[in-house]
Amino acid sequence: MAKPIEEPRNARGRRSRAALLAAAREIVETDGVTAATMAAVAERAGVTRRAVYLHFASRADLISALFEHVNEVEDIQGRFAPIGDAPDAVTALEEFARRHAEYMPRILAVARAVERVAPTDPDAARHWQTAMYWRYETNRALVRRLDEEGVLAPGWTVDTAADMLLALISNGVSETLLVERGWTPVQVGEHMARLLRATFVAGAVSGPSGRSKKAGRG
Repeated sequence: MAKPIEEPRNARGRRSRAALLAAAREIVETDGVTAATMAAVAERAGVTRRAVYLHFASRADLISALFEHVNEVEDIQGRFAPIGDAPDAVTALEEFARRHAEYMPRILAVARAVERVAPTDPDAARHWQTAMYWRYETNRALVRRLDEEGVLAPGWTVDTAADMLLALISNGVSETLLVERGWTPVQVGEHMARLLRATFVAGAVSGPSGRSKKAGRG
């Protein structure tokens, strides 16, 4: 009788690591970051604390790894790929608004939980700093493209526009619209695209469909 094929050790390790991170995410979303101790994660995942330490040297490593785990599970690269493929800067900016609005409901609970305790929890602070770094770099790349294509609205520099864009897509804004006001992701995306276009694009006006149209063009 043939022996059953064993799963490669590295594959088992990846599955175990993913299960631990999924457990950590559940705890953070429901009970907050402070509740995500190594013992709590072990209990939620149904393993021993020693098993958690085999994958993460400390709670800091675990919380830091959660950032990449969430982005991988939610396929951030795939979701935002159309932005890089956009034919021009204005289209890229609008596509960013819509994609961001679709993405935020999926990660808002963990993002807000991390943000709330970042001032007092060093592990959460490292996670939050990483998240903000990538948000800012994405924003700056969008604004730089507007500037390079000559369509950044007067009065803005790349730095000031990137800062303002970071504020406009903050977790608090998303929470207000999606949770407190009950907007759908589609509504948020379309109105945010309109807002970003009117704010950052030189001479931009809205066409009948709400899509961007440069003033003076047919």
